[in-house]
Amino acid sequence: MKVEQIYTGCLAHAAYYIESNGVAAIFDPLREVGPYIERAENDGAKIKYVFETHFHADFVSGHLDLQKKTGAQIVFGPNAAPNYDAYIAKDGEEFKIGAYTIKTLHTPGHTMESTTYLLIDDQGKKHGIITGDTLFIGDVGRPDLAQKAVEGLTQEKLAGHLFDSLRTKIMTLPDDLIVYPNHGAGSACGKKMSAETTDTLGNQKATNYALRSDMTKEEFTKELLTGLTAPPAYFPQNVSMNIKGYESLDTVMERGFQALDPEAFDAAANETEALMLDVRNAADFAQGFVPNSINIGLEGNFAQWVGEMIPSVKQEILLITYPGKEEEAITRLSRVGYDFTIGYLNGGVDAWKAAGKELDVTDRLTPEQLEKILQKQEAPLVIDVRKKSEFDSEHVIGAINVPLNEINKHLAQFPKDKPFVLHCAGGYRSMIAASILKQRGWNNFSDVVGGFKEIAAQTSIPKSDYVCPSTLL
Repeated sequence: MKVEQIYTGCLAHAAYYIESNGVAAIFDPLREVGPYIERAENDGAKIKYVFETHFHADFVSGHLDLQKKTGAQIVFGPNAAPNYDAYIAKDGEEFKIGAYTIKTLHTPGHTMESTTYLLIDDQGKKHGIITGDTLFIGDVGRPDLAQKAVEGLTQEKLAGHLFDSLRTKIMTLPDDLIVYPNHGAGSACGKKMSAETTDTLGNQKATNYALRSDMTKEEFTKELLTGLTAPPAYFPQNVSMNIKGYESLDTVMERGFQALDPEAFDAAANETEALMLDVRNAADFAQGFVPNSINIGLEGNFAQWVGEMIPSVKQEILLITYPGKEEEAITRLSRVGYDFTIGYLNGGVDAWKAAGKELDVTDRLTPEQLEKILQKQEAPLVIDVRKKSEFDSEHVIGAINVPLNEINKHLAQFPKDKPFVLHCAGGYRSMIAASILKQRGWNNFSDVVGGFKEIAAQTSIPKSDYVCPSTLL
């Protein structure tokens, strides 16, 4: 049996491709399904099943397009009730992929339909488990995302279900099984998962805090819920799309891939309520950008920050990219449900400038320049836009913390009558913040090149004592 993990770093997401004797299955696919179809064609295989471990919150699955393009059967575990054709498997039900067997293990807790798939070879030996968001490497799925799905369902009750699922369905399995999770470090579906993307179940039993054999349900619940922060705002919208269905990615691409010259782009920005989204890197954006555009760079955790910062997946978007990056940007927007790109600036910022149109800029400081101005009597306020867990771990003395995902709720903390300085960990998030503040009328600030990482490495600016973070959320 061929088991291939297909990992997408910007979403910290793992899909799985399994093939045996010309039959293939895909588990938890991303929105763009071409690569899965191509893999099967290269193997001379037919995709028979698309298995979903649960209704995902952090991305829109590609299961519907795979079904349409290949005729594959979509499979969910018990309790799932999608608004489209899908097979709802029973707990313990088995499916054949060539000579191999996929066994359904219902493991509620992250969500009530959460299901783990046990992989069994042609000799009857258990090989691995595709765990979705039930079990990660170093962590387990957060139990606060499905509270509103069922009346009376609380995060404490979900945590109790997860405790039982882990101990009755997963921890009883052989130690040599390979754990294949849906996410790795960087995902908001768990609070402190490892950067490793596979491991043996035995090692997880020995090292994963949530799998301690002497743990009570009460201890498990307390440890699991400690350190959770509010989930990203787009999560419920993605869940809804995964349950109700969505447009084909082909339709999304056709709508978005409309080249607009500077005049047409300017007109579209003025005549619609579209958001101008500039996906270039922070350094290039700072040197010149279309006024009122927002920067979220493709080179970072693009889809996650789009989901955090743009409230509605229905928002119309006008793209500003490096030439040749338009298709990638539209695709990555669609992964988290932002399907309404309506065009892009043909030729990018260079074309805008050549047309004689105005560009805006934002001021930046090197860490050394920051150190000098902080020594002045009238030193500027330093605003750290990293996550609270990062700030609590170590920060510039005297800085205040306004996490980027909360910036719109705390605009009053950004002064208008005196200068201030923004920084994050490396410069990616602070430029998002800078672009939002520029759009809202602030001009009295600078952004630190390289962020806290370079402040710590290149200066003697006083910092708080380092404290190991208990959560990565």
